[in-house]
Amino acid sequence: MKIEYAGPRPIISQHGVQFKDGKEDKYVYLMISIQILQAIDKDYEGHKSYSYDASTKRFSDSEIHDILDSYETTLEEDVLKEEASYALKIENEIEDIRNRTNLKESERDAWINNLEVMKNYRIQRSINKIYYMHSINLIKKIIKREEIKEIDTPFYEKYWHVLQTIQGVLEEGRNSVHTDLQIIKADGNQMMSKLFIRY
Repeated sequence: MKIEYAGPRPIISQHGVQFKDGKEDKYVYLMISIQILQAIDKDYEGHKSYSYDASTKRFSDSEIHDILDSYETTLEEDVLKEEASYALKIENEIEDIRNRTNLKESERDAWINNLEVMKNYRIQRSINKIYYMHSINLIKKIIKREEIKEIDTPFYEKYWHVLQTIQGVLEEGRNSVHTDLQIIKADGNQMMSKLFIRY
């Protein structure tokens, strides 16, 4: 169980394996979420906001793991449970294909083989998503604890995706807060993504 890039979401059938455009591995967003997590977890004076600094340190996969592990003592246990649950889901898919009577035996065998071949790939994608969502939930806790009112990042697809995910977790559940995600033109016509949090 480790963090490493897998690839886009596979579409698996008896005809082969294809990859879905736009369904990227959460691994590509994990670095940004960890950088935000590290940057917002501080003592605040004055306006409680965070602006992304382009010179922010990049972390290795093992550093990302260690950072998350330092926040959550049960991280390893949680990831192992969720990984086992996802592996069971794949086994259930295989069993479902095995029991389909509307397919020829050769089609069932091909589909099952394709699922088996892609099993580790899919599990790795699942592990990456688990780590990503853990980082997002930690960000949510810190935002609420510190009552952070604004997070600014450059306007690029990956940053926008991370801010949308943060927005989603902040607005869900009983203790939700209202948020507003905007694109704003900053100094020098640079485009910025701004997540405003309203308490």
